Amino acid sequence: MTTPLRPAPEVSREPDTRETRRAFLAERLAAVRSRIAHAAQAAGRDHTGITLITVTKTWPAEDVRLLAGLGVRDVGENQDQQASGKAAACADLSPALSWHFIGQLQTNKAPSVARYADMVHSVDRTSLVAALGKAARRTDRELRCLIQVSLDGAPGRGGAHPDTVPRLAALIADEPLLTVAGVMAVAPPQEPAERAFARLHRVREQLLGDHPGAGVMSAGMSGDLEAAIAAGATHIRVGSAILGRRTPAR
Repeated sequence: MTTPLRPAPEVSREPDTRETRRAFLAERLAAVRSRIAHAAQAAGRDHTGITLITVTKTWPAEDVRLLAGLGVRDVGENQDQQASGKAAACADLSPALSWHFIGQLQTNKAPSVARYADMVHSVDRTSLVAALGKAARRTDRELRCLIQVSLDGAPGRGGAHPDTVPRLAALIADEPLLTVAGVMAVAPPQEPAERAFARLHRVREQLLGDHPGAGVMSAGMSGDLEAAIAAGATHIRVGSAILGRRTPAR
């Protein structure tokens, strides 16, 4: 049974609250890691094969540094302006963080994202593939790409129709510095997450036929990570369950 977590305290950036914030993050992080381990065990999986991406959108770089001190290595962001600043502010950390861009991405932001991101989770159209490929060549950095799949066709969340995934994967594979790493999706609110993630798993399995290295399945957030793990997710994106209520980044 999951232990109830205390509400997030009001977050101040005064020095005397830094340890309080660190203790809060440590408690929440441990609880999420425990949820992942229990879900993996229930699914007959090894939890070490599941990557936790801590989503720090709207939170300051200081929280990223605190999380790094707690062993976090994979960090997710959904807005380039915030992500690029935090990546620069945390560039001195060792070992280095792995930055995941998880939000909808405009093509004009591709050059910036290519400078710091290690994995882009939201590749869903041909124009974005071309923009990321060009940006990767300019920066001479490899980018791992996940094809975001729409599981319900809702335009607000982005994502490609499952039938277009093979074509997008072929275009990514043709770019010298882009890699087809797998798929990503957000579960539609109107259906059980288990059923939605099962469909994403089938898309990933079909993709593996032509791209054997495309084993990543990025699915599951604070409220549905157990369902995602049961369906085979390899990467879980968790924000509020670790960081608490949102606060404007500084």
